[in-house]
Amino acid sequence: MATQASRAAGRLMLSPAVILLLAWMIVPLAMTLYFSFLRYNLLMPGMEEWTGFDNYTYFLTDPAFFDALTNTLLLVVGVLLITTVGGIALALLLDQPFWGQGIVRVLVIAPFFVMPTVSALVWKNMFMNPVNGLFAHLAKALGLQPYDFLGVAPLFSITLIVAWQWLPFATLILLTALQSLDSEQLEAAEMDGASALSRFRHIMLPHLARAATVVILIQTIFLLSTFAEILVTTNGGPGTASTTLTYLVYVQSLLQFDVGGGAAGGIVAVILANIVAIFLMRMIGRNLET
Repeated sequence: MATQASRAAGRLMLSPAVILLLAWMIVPLAMTLYFSFLRYNLLMPGMEEWTGFDNYTYFLTDPAFFDALTNTLLLVVGVLLITTVGGIALALLLDQPFWGQGIVRVLVIAPFFVMPTVSALVWKNMFMNPVNGLFAHLAKALGLQPYDFLGVAPLFSITLIVAWQWLPFATLILLTALQSLDSEQLEAAEMDGASALSRFRHIMLPHLARAATVVILIQTIFLLSTFAEILVTTNGGPGTASTTLTYLVYVQSLLQFDVGGGAAGGIVAVILANIVAIFLMRMIGRNLET
């Protein structure tokens, strides 16, 4: 009885926080779902009209939707490849003892604490500017023509910017997992004549698999909502070359004042994000069982 009473008291004390969290999530989602069935334009107040699934039909048949979906997938996959491979490489490097190791670790992790808007502005104006950027000066010093990254390869440029921000996170998680590896296994393999490549392939890499899966899951959830870097650097252009689903919803609702269409796009984006999250969670579950 005492145990049941303590559990009931614990649930009672947690209930305000749970109710607030549910309200924080459910109320905006319910309002977005309601607006997605309306013809609701901010330029025509008081002219709201129930349209059913017309907003969804318009959004899903818009040619920009397929471009945005493709760009979103390319952005996510590109960032995941760079951060996962680069994170493993940096984790292996930082795991080695060397002078100034603590300072180097702090410097490697620092980009993760920079605001996305600030980092995008720095990359746009200080590095990728085809006239005064650092890359332009390096190209001129080598006798090459400066390359307009954001104009010629906008999606690739944004992928680099976002990957630079998320690389410290992947490195930190993978380094923590690497340091939990039993050193006796590596010493035994080395005594048996295993090369460094064999030790990495058969011991380190399987040990890092779970941490890499967690990195992929967490990053994917956040990468699907990438917005600030696109707004600051390319505004989704040229054309729709760097437009993602999140940015397309912004254009639909706040630039074209079509709240109904933007709400429908937001619901579609939420559904796609949940499908990806469920797929990754199942993949993690299988990985943890093995």
